[in-house]
Amino acid sequence: MQDTSDAFTEALRLITTLDRDLVEIILMSLRVSLFAVLFAMLIGLPVGATTAISRFPGRGALITVMNAFMGLPPVVAGLAIYLLLSRAGPLGEWGLLYTPEAMIIAQTVLVTPIVAALTRQVIEDLHRRYDEQLRAFGLGRGATAITLLWEARFSLVTVVLAGFGRAIAEVGAVIMVGGNINHVTRVMTTTITLETSRGALDLALGLGIVLLTIILIINGLAGMLNSFARNPRLA
Repeated sequence: MQDTSDAFTEALRLITTLDRDLVEIILMSLRVSLFAVLFAMLIGLPVGATTAISRFPGRGALITVMNAFMGLPPVVAGLAIYLLLSRAGPLGEWGLLYTPEAMIIAQTVLVTPIVAALTRQVIEDLHRRYDEQLRAFGLGRGATAITLLWEARFSLVTVVLAGFGRAIAEVGAVIMVGGNINHVTRVMTTTITLETSRGALDLALGLGIVLLTIILIINGLAGMLNSFARNPRLA
């Protein structure tokens, strides 16, 4: 077990010198999380917007499911995806288990309900406010959804940032389907867990500092965009 002060000093050295292993793990984390958020946006934004402006049988149940899945336990999502991608599973022949693609799938499953549920709330509030004007222009559902998504773009960026923060900090699901394989599927959260259990605190602390910095930046950007969305004159 390393002395804490020595480990912290070494962690700062790893960061300032851009240690190759450290950078590789950070880039893998960003790659996996950014792709997951992109796929979550492609699914969650239209689903949330359509649910907000449409009335159809089962809408209430769909909203309940989206809201419930915002708190989906990562290990449950990881287990479900593991069973799908394992050799005995229906998608086992694709050979995706213990790959970055499997981790992207896991994070997408966790982030999509967050994006969809929050988008639904944002668009529904906006739809109530501008429903009469939209009807006066004779816009169909598709055009209405696109218009409201554009009008809510700043608020939706904060939704996406929230999803990214959820993805980048995920550990349970990604370690189950990614396996934390060196130079293949190691990301910040799984490496921090492994290195801490081994007593190698320098790399764990270095990655923890970077991860905390990313989360702070995300929250700062979300706060700024939220303020701008409420008061565009601040720009």
